[in-house]
Amino acid sequence: MIHGTVVGLQARINLIFCLSQSSSIEIEFVVDTGFEGYLTLPSAVITELVLPYLARIDANLADNSNVPVNVHLATILWKGTEQNVAVLAMGSRPLIGTALLEDSHLSIDFYDGGTVIVDEIL
Repeated sequence: MIHGTVVGLQARINLIFCLSQSSSIEIEFVVDTGFEGYLTLPSAVITELVLPYLARIDANLADNSNVPVNVHLATILWKGTEQNVAVLAMGSRPLIGTALLEDSHLSIDFYDGGTVIVDEIL
C-alpha cells in the first residue's frame, strides 16, 4: 500500500528511485489520471539522477498536439518491489500516470490534507 496526501487539490505520492551503488532518492509526484504513461520528470531532474536514455517519441498532449520527448529508464520501488519504468523528460513537476496505476485501487479524499491511497485490487 502506498500513502500520500492531497495538497492544493493535487493528489501527491512519493516514489523511491533506486539508483546505482545501492543509493536511493525519494521524489514527490502528482497523480495525473489524464496521463497514460508511467512517469514524467523535468529534464534537469533526469540529468541529476543520470537516468539512461531509451528513445525519443512524440508525446500527444491534452490539446491533441504532439511534442518530441526523450524517454529514460528508471528503477523505482513500487508496492514493495523494484520495477523498471519509462520516464518522459517533460514538464515542470513530476507526474505519475495510469500505466503505473494499472491493476491498482486508487482512493483520494479530495480536500487539502486528504488521504491518497494506492493499493492492490481485492
